[in-house]
Amino acid sequence: MDETLLRSLTPVVIGTLVRRGAGFAAAEDAVQDALVEAVRVWPAEPPRDPRAWLTTVAWRKFLDGRRADAARLRREERAEEEPPPGPAPAVDDTLRLYFLCAHPSLTPSSAVALTLRAVGGLTTRQIALAYLVPEATMAQRISRAKRTVSGVPFDRPGDVSTVLRVLYLVFNEGYSGDVDLAAEAIRLTRQLAAAIDHPEPAGLLALMLLHHARRAARTAPDGSLVPLAEQDRSRWDTGLIAEGTGILRAALARGRPGEYQAQAAVAALHADAPTADETDWPQIVEWYDELARLTDSPVVRLNRAVAVGEAEGPRAGLAALAELDPGLPRYTAVAAHLHERDGDPAVAARLYAEAARKATDTKERDHLTRRAARLNAHLDARDDARPDARGDTRGGAGPGPV
Repeated sequence: MDETLLRSLTPVVIGTLVRRGAGFAAAEDAVQDALVEAVRVWPAEPPRDPRAWLTTVAWRKFLDGRRADAARLRREERAEEEPPPGPAPAVDDTLRLYFLCAHPSLTPSSAVALTLRAVGGLTTRQIALAYLVPEATMAQRISRAKRTVSGVPFDRPGDVSTVLRVLYLVFNEGYSGDVDLAAEAIRLTRQLAAAIDHPEPAGLLALMLLHHARRAARTAPDGSLVPLAEQDRSRWDTGLIAEGTGILRAALARGRPGEYQAQAAVAALHADAPTADETDWPQIVEWYDELARLTDSPVVRLNRAVAVGEAEGPRAGLAALAELDPGLPRYTAVAAHLHERDGDPAVAARLYAEAARKATDTKERDHLTRRAARLNAHLDARDDARPDARGDTRGGAGPGPV
């Protein structure tokens, strides 16, 4: 079975059923039943027109489901008639499904799950494994999402920014279970970028490709995080970098800058540097200034403080950081990094330990803990090597050296 083909046909067939009058939830269920039938039948009897076959079977499944409702059977049998056989009309409603699945009334997690199911063609089990939740929990989440959007007109214009945000959330989930969500997000964003005349989908695709290019170097053999500055750049995927950079240039040339294009420009500058020391930090600061103008996001300003610390020195970075809310996620970790670069290991070690206690991601927590331990070990070794005629310890209490 060609799973890629089935996934690409899923939103097309759902859209066809909805256009014929099926509700979204009923259409999605019917298509899933048709996919099960395809898995059973196609290996022995492959259809000449897979899309037409799926459309026909899904429509029959939908009608069967409708006829099962005895209270409405007579009216439905008069009103409904199976479409004549023949090739399916060449109308692709994938883009409409993107907008429907990213409806503002849905929570981000529900929008992501529904997008993966209806547009991505993943099974409930695959999505549940990717999110590390029980299959029943994910099934309930998807069912609630389908009920929420069932009454939304299929021809209502959608919000591109909401769709892009959902796809970015999918990408950031990365890899878990038996589905690579980062790769799936790239596949879906390629479809969107090809279907819509807007530079921001291209900017998001470029951002995903440039980040994905560093994937192999992002973790050590033991699974621990490797910071960008310490990554082995020979392990970066130069093909993805070249593709992402080319897509970004074409998007920026249209003169309609957006937040994903700006984020991709920052990623491209990192990818373009042969070594960490050769990174063009002043230009990265300029792009963060543009991002701050576009989004007014405190997280962007936090990342800008790091860039300022690299471009103008850690004191300047700390000054930029002081203007932000200390309650921001990763604020303490950024402060620790800047104090370490400023030659204050004692404060940096304390802040790294504090940041580790706040971290929700296990790998990030372990990374911050190792940073704190390394600095504390350095401080202890330095104090052990320092002669002290008075016999005081570093903390000013306790017995002198033996």
